[in-house]
Amino acid sequence: MPLRQRLENLPVGRKLLVALLALLATVLLVANLAFISAAYWISQESVAPQALHTLGRLIASPQLSKHALSSPAAAEALLKRLDDYAPLRAAMIYDAEGLSLAQLQRGTKLQLPLRLAEVESWRHSEFRINQLVELPQVAGNSGYLLLVASSELPGVFYTGTLTASLVILALSVVLWLIVSRQVRRLITRPIRRLEELSRQVTREENYALRARRGNADEIGSLADAFNTMLVRIEAREQQLKRARDDAQQAFDQAQHLAEETRHSNRKLELEVQVRSKIEKKLTGFQNYLNSIIDSMPSALIALDEQLYVTQWNQEASSLSGTRLDEALNQPIFLAFPLLKPFLPQLKRTVEQHQVEKIERVTWGSNEQPLHFALTFYPLTGGSGRGVVIRIDDITQRLNLEEMMVQSEKMLSVGGLAAGMAHEINNPLGAILHNVQNIRRRLSPDLEKNREQAEQTGICLEAIDLYLQAREIPRLLDGIQQAGSRAAKIVSNMLNFSRRSDRQLAPCHLPALLDQAVEIASNDFDLTDSFDFKSLSIQREFASDLPAVPATANELEQVLLNLLKNAAQAIHQRGDNAPPGQIILRIRLAGPWAEIQVEDNGVGMPESVRKRIFEPFFTTKEVGQGTGLGLSVSYFIIINNHKGQMEVQSKPDQGTCFTLRLPLPTATPDKGL
Repeated sequence: MPLRQRLENLPVGRKLLVALLALLATVLLVANLAFISAAYWISQESVAPQALHTLGRLIASPQLSKHALSSPAAAEALLKRLDDYAPLRAAMIYDAEGLSLAQLQRGTKLQLPLRLAEVESWRHSEFRINQLVELPQVAGNSGYLLLVASSELPGVFYTGTLTASLVILALSVVLWLIVSRQVRRLITRPIRRLEELSRQVTREENYALRARRGNADEIGSLADAFNTMLVRIEAREQQLKRARDDAQQAFDQAQHLAEETRHSNRKLELEVQVRSKIEKKLTGFQNYLNSIIDSMPSALIALDEQLYVTQWNQEASSLSGTRLDEALNQPIFLAFPLLKPFLPQLKRTVEQHQVEKIERVTWGSNEQPLHFALTFYPLTGGSGRGVVIRIDDITQRLNLEEMMVQSEKMLSVGGLAAGMAHEINNPLGAILHNVQNIRRRLSPDLEKNREQAEQTGICLEAIDLYLQAREIPRLLDGIQQAGSRAAKIVSNMLNFSRRSDRQLAPCHLPALLDQAVEIASNDFDLTDSFDFKSLSIQREFASDLPAVPATANELEQVLLNLLKNAAQAIHQRGDNAPPGQIILRIRLAGPWAEIQVEDNGVGMPESVRKRIFEPFFTTKEVGQGTGLGLSVSYFIIINNHKGQMEVQSKPDQGTCFTLRLPLPTATPDKGL
């Protein structure tokens, strides 16, 4: 056990005696140290300097100093006279030239300066009392005597101090014994009697006992307080006895009430069980409703009258990027910043209780814009007014509507194209046939023409020269080329309007796309303005692609048309444009085999992109395009292959055509 804990556990009387003893010891020690320090200070500051001064005056008298410098032996003899002087620690005599002549050392030898010139610097570093005394001479320079006082006190002083300390210690012990006896009589014994009485009361539970008053001090007041406590405890004990009797009577009544309470508790338990089941069902129903709300494809947000969020499903978190715990109890313009422009409609819905609809808003990046329909419903009920926001993604619906409009437009134009093709074919055939006949009738190589010219007296060679001079053959070539071009347009119109009844066969898409690239490369090699082989063709084909049912020639025609358009779009760029690049992708996307042809050409604005599949719509110069290439391609994919075709494009960034062909459906094997 530590000393401090032992001291804390001592009785009060012993604690006082220990404290008194420590006080006496401390006072004695401090007094002795103060006495010794004072004696030392007086000795060093007063007695020693005076003694050295007196001794120096005696030695510096003419009777003693005149022979001191005569020889080292005389100097030694003078210093031996000082050997019996106890306060002297060391001494040294310097001759007239300042050199050491003789010295006296007592105890441990000191390092005294050997030259008079070094005395001054030595005195600065020496802590002992010292004095330099001049020894005058009758004739010649004076000598000097250096005296160094001892720093120790005499032994008699220590002996006297120790004796006085022992006497004071003995008197202190006697005084301590007297005080301890009085402490035991006045403090310790009354406290022990009070302790024994408290133990007796506790042991016997006899609260009629009383403590003796004793002296009129704190212990006496403690005894009075103890007696008062006993009186109150005795009264409390009597009250407890009466209360015990009353409690027994109350206990009998409580038993009767307990029986009645048991019946009530059973009823309450049944009610609690029923309520617990109802709460579980309500909780499960609430979780079920929350799951339904979170599973809905539309974003649902409930707001209170102040437009603070009270309900928030997972789709709302996906659209806004705000989690449920961050959105609840927040203003809607902070939780969903994109709805901030519609705060007037929300306030009008809350105040006027009318449904507000925003048919179409566009959010998202420019690369992938998304379209949404907003509906604000007024919310009324016991919890107050509010508003419910429903956000529906209508991007796919708008795309389907656009495709349906495009399909209906194509069907109507297709019927018109079929009728026009049949009406144009007859005069077009006559024009081409007549151009051919004119060439034959003007040719000098035919015998029939020569006979007819001789009969009429006309020279065919002269007519031929005239026709060449007037460039009639070139005009005929122009008529024939225009007729051929018109015939090609009519043929495309017939293909455009005619539904294909061909049987689809499995095709390997990578091989078909490579063949279309090779045909496009050979076609562009024949032109002087552009080289298809200078383009970078990147192929991103998925592995393990299945064979896709398609008409190879028609699909190859579509791919060749897309490759030509991509090359022409790249050719239209400026001189400082990056290298031309066409990316070909084939991948699986759900039930579709997806083909993408992407280029980094000039691109097209949105107004052009929406009309790109219309018949006879073209952005090329007059005479360079019929406007039927993409229309025919669209119908080949949509009507003949039951697929999808769409385009994404931005000006100066490029164009991406996407073809989707349905994959073959797996048919189960029939058992035998």
